[in-house]
Amino acid sequence: MTNHCCEAMSRRVNVPCDQHADPFACPDALIDFSARFQEYGLIVHDGGTSSITVSFCPWCGRRLPESQRDRWFDELERRGIDPWEDEVPAEFQDDRWLAAVPGD
Repeated sequence: MTNHCCEAMSRRVNVPCDQHADPFACPDALIDFSARFQEYGLIVHDGGTSSITVSFCPWCGRRLPESQRDRWFDELERRGIDPWEDEVPAEFQDDRWLAAVPGD
């Protein structure tokens, strides 16, 4: 489980909803957190799964972690895995891969 920058962010990332399993379908869900990329985004409630990446917490103002998106794709490429065509290993579905891959 990820430790977020503040309690308000933790509550917003983990909004409980008994009507919507998908946070993109829930009008009370405001923030999406991608553990795999370490990215936070404001959910765009347009029927899809879009979000607008944010660099600072809207509640406490702290800088959020740097995105690991490019590093994720680079590591898959280094392993010869095409994420659009091949099966992505389970450890790359969340943040487990960050502990196993040395930083730049």
